[in-house]
Amino acid sequence: MVDSVYEPTRDYCDKILANMGVETTYYDPLIGAGIEALIQPNTRIVFLESPGSITMEVQDVPTIAKIAHQHDCIVMLDNTWGVGINFKPFDYGVDISVQAATKYIVGHSDVMLGTATATEKYWPQLRDNSYLMGQCTSPDDLYLALRGIRTIGVRLRQHQTSALKVAKWLKKRPEVDTILHPAFESCPGHEFFKRDFTGSNGLFSFTLNCGNRAALTAFLDGLSHFKMGYSWGGFESLILGITSVDSIRSATKWTAEFPLIRLHIGLEDVDDLIEDLEQGFQRFNQVLTQR
Repeated sequence: MVDSVYEPTRDYCDKILANMGVETTYYDPLIGAGIEALIQPNTRIVFLESPGSITMEVQDVPTIAKIAHQHDCIVMLDNTWGVGINFKPFDYGVDISVQAATKYIVGHSDVMLGTATATEKYWPQLRDNSYLMGQCTSPDDLYLALRGIRTIGVRLRQHQTSALKVAKWLKKRPEVDTILHPAFESCPGHEFFKRDFTGSNGLFSFTLNCGNRAALTAFLDGLSHFKMGYSWGGFESLILGITSVDSIRSATKWTAEFPLIRLHIGLEDVDDLIEDLEQGFQRFNQVLTQR
């Protein structure tokens, strides 16, 4: 399991699978060919999430998949960020691709839905076990997902355009240390994004070069357009402020000293969003100068 995975996936490994006798080994998202050293006789699945949740590392999917297949392992990928449009998982050796359809597929923040898609080899196993576990969804939810699919192309292009504009603006801010957007060279694994992806979307992170919890709180609490929330992919802009990534890591060490902020850039006017962030930085700096 990749160390940068979505936190509930880690919880599922540590709390559900562990009680079923399934062992999980976490690995550095940038491990590449080094994954071979971690594969054990009882390894059955190599799970990837690219880019990684929160910290946005882009993985070398084809290299990891090739080595996993040499050891008869199933390759699974959380492809929510790539949406099956900007990254084609089955072209790069993935056997089972999962997505939080709640996000860009639905696109309007009004349905909880997930998808799993398999290659021909693993489709019967996926289909049968999904049926036996009683996994299903309602006609209304499926209708809303189909609605979202009809507009997903135009929405993704707007999310991408707006997010790149915000990220470029943030790059010039004196408080910002690193832009963790896969399209930027500063993002770990950027070379794999350039090689394998056809585009991006509205989700990215950045780290600060100063600050503390009080200053971050002042930044977040006064925002007008950005709302705080973990989910993303809808029409609205969202923000998360994180003071410690180490609490959700076990195989890698997060070295950033100051807070990380994750943004989802929605479909609002991008200049309004930049103004909102600019006012946030004013509050942020006001707290720092008072101490």
